[in-house]
Amino acid sequence: MEESDGRPSDMPVIRTSGGSAHATERILVVDFGAQYAQLIARRVREANVYSEIVSHELTAEEFAAKAPSGIIFSGGPTSVLVDGAPRIDLGIYELGVPILGICYGAQLIAHQRGGLVSHNESGEYGRTRMTINEPGALLADAGIGTHSVWMSHFDAITLPPDGAIATASSPDAPVAAFEAPDAGLYAVQFHPEVHHTACGQDLIIRFVRDICGCNGQWTMASVIDSSVSAIRAQVGEDHAICGLSGGVDSAVAAALVHRAIGHQLTCVFVDTGLMRAGEGDQVVETFQKTQGIELVHVRAAERFFGRLEGVTDPEEKRKAIGELFIRIFEEAASGITEARFLVQGTLYPDVIESGTANAAKIKSHHNVGGLPADMDFELVEPLRNLFKDEVRAVGAELGLPDEIVWRQPFPGPGLGVRIIGEVTPEATDILQAADRIVREEVVAAKLEKEIWQAFAVLADIRSVGVMGDERTYARPVIIRAVTSEDAMTADWARLPYDLLERMSNRIINEVEGVNRVVYDITSKPPGTIEWE
Repeated sequence: MEESDGRPSDMPVIRTSGGSAHATERILVVDFGAQYAQLIARRVREANVYSEIVSHELTAEEFAAKAPSGIIFSGGPTSVLVDGAPRIDLGIYELGVPILGICYGAQLIAHQRGGLVSHNESGEYGRTRMTINEPGALLADAGIGTHSVWMSHFDAITLPPDGAIATASSPDAPVAAFEAPDAGLYAVQFHPEVHHTACGQDLIIRFVRDICGCNGQWTMASVIDSSVSAIRAQVGEDHAICGLSGGVDSAVAAALVHRAIGHQLTCVFVDTGLMRAGEGDQVVETFQKTQGIELVHVRAAERFFGRLEGVTDPEEKRKAIGELFIRIFEEAASGITEARFLVQGTLYPDVIESGTANAAKIKSHHNVGGLPADMDFELVEPLRNLFKDEVRAVGAELGLPDEIVWRQPFPGPGLGVRIIGEVTPEATDILQAADRIVREEVVAAKLEKEIWQAFAVLADIRSVGVMGDERTYARPVIIRAVTSEDAMTADWARLPYDLLERMSNRIINEVEGVNRVVYDITSKPPGTIEWE
């Protein structure tokens, strides 16, 4: 299963295993509603220290139970001066654990610890020149002088907390950074986690390594070792099954579990007929022949096309594909009578999104449908504490081929949600051919590792064209390419014009039924990465 756990809340879950099973060093990133909370967590992990995002509503006792090496307060969209603004349990300051506040987090520390936060007449947004007066521990690598940082605030700290020293300032932030080493408090008004702040990663490394005392031993090799131990302890002598979708997440999850329990794992690959061109054969080749994993290959294209006949609504398509997938998966799994565990490729962003109480429903998640509550399996989720780039690193460490490790994210319902309107074998053939050309040209341009996703969409409209002096009335193909770090937000990729030209010429010349190619330049938000 790809992209999300997608299970109902009442599905029986007894225990799971994840990449942090034996992390002894842990930085807690406290989420105050910041768009960058995940990015902070990723930057900490890039310093080879495990990080975990937690709610600001946790008590000091709950923080202490997690035994953190350090704590980072994220930014947030609220002013600390308004009623109802997010707060932190004051007992957290007494845990003896170093705390770094970023933006709102910095203002919150000042507000709660005797400093002063004031409304500004104007804010600072974007690239800002900041002057370091006293580098202290955090800014020692940057040194005294003026530096470019990324700001995003209206309120400003005008007086640091009791016992703290202001170390930097900017035109609209008198206290752009402060430190109170005796109290274990450190704060910056700017955003060190974004790449626009040149000294940002050095600052984070100094905090987690020098101030928090972390050794930086959290690597993908250590993740594999700890996960293998946790999976063996969980599964024991029992058997597990894994639903392979052909995507990165389920592939790496399967390879990791196979490393742990070997022949006790059986993978089920339901070939829906809605995969990208050639991917079905590649899945079988990689896992059955190369990796030596026991694989049940179910060819079910006809059943899916039959179920989708006449279905055009996007949500109905997702439900139809998901429900049929589950039924076919159940049929295949029923023959593996000894299986007690179900392996899923749930990732950390999925866990975070699932735990967001106020998140609005935009569409069903990309996973291939929710698992029914009456499936009597215990879950094994070895990737649930990892981000996508970390999953790729684990896959490479496990020896999976680049074609699998660097495969672009793919929605669980497959091409069914990239065909606008009814999904038919004919429309699927057209889209597979166009999509193959897009991917081939991206690879030829050596951009496959810079672009998060690049794919084709087949629209349910027709336009007039002229080909060979004859009038045509055919469907357009939309090319969609985006850059992103975690799919939470995405920007449209600025592909070179000559690359777009090659894609367009090849699609129109090589794919029957297409006479027009357009390029989608919408970011997320306001759009989504997928069209449906």
